[in-house]
Formats: sequence, C-alpha cells, structure tokens
Amino acid sequence: MSGKVVEIWTDGACKGNPGPGGWGALLRHGRHEKEMCGGESATTNNRMELTGVIEALKALKRPCQVVVHTDSQYVQKGMNEWLPNWKRRGWRTADKKPVRNADLWQELDALVNQHQVEWRWVRGHAGDPGNERADALANLGVRKAAKHTEISM
Repeated sequence: MSGKVVEIWTDGACKGNPGPGGWGALLRHGRHEKEMCGGESATTNNRMELTGVIEALKALKRPCQVVVHTDSQYVQKGMNEWLPNWKRRGWRTADKKPVRNADLWQELDALVNQHQVEWRWVRGHAGDPGNERADALANLGVRKAAKHTEISM
C-alpha cells in the first residue's frame, strides 16, 4: 500500500425517505479525480450514504491507503464505533434487533478490509469543496432515479 493517499468524498440524498435517492462520490489521487453518481427509485438516505462509499471503494483497482470524508454520522459512527459490536452479535443491535441495512454494512466491511481506511466526518453544507461536489453528484443521482421512476410508471 505504497504511494499517495486516495481521498474520497461521498454523500447520499433522498427526496422523501423512502423515495428516489442518489449517491455521489469524488475520488482524488494526486492530481487525478474521478466523479461517480447513481441512484435508486425507492430507497432511504442512509442506504444512499452507504452506497456512495461502497461504489467509491469498488472503483479502486488495488489495495490503497484511503481517507473517506463523509458528512454522514451514520456511516462514520457505524464504521468507527458500531460495526465491531454488530459483527460480534451476529448483525444484531444492542437491543437484539436486526441491524438496518446489514446487506450494505457487510459489503462495506468486506471492501474496507481490502484497504487501509481512515474515516473523517465533515459538516455538510459548510463549504468543504469535496463534500459540496459529492452532494451535487448525489443530487444528480436523485434526479436520474426520479426521472427513471417517472418513465417506468
């Protein structure tokens, strides 16, 4: 895992919760940048937050040192605080309920184990350029998902 750090900014958005949702990611390695977005016609904001990170990590072609910037406390706390306990309890919460979005948490956990990842929480809509770009990409994903929903109805 030598070389420069890959910095990733991700965001998720949802119009209605549940409703059409989108995710966005900005990946930066040195002077190189990649922008990604997508969406789903019926989802939640938390699923889109997780999907943004998952899709960004899937885009990495080899093990990397990664810094993930997210404005989602759900993602940041999930990875830094809650995940070990969920795994130990068989994907159950402290009150023995199934973990919401366990499918995505498990996929994210597997991807994170391929890299050296540092998680950084950033305040949303506070002027962080990477976060602002990820937010714009997530909203583009929402628009694409909403448009697809209108066409398919």
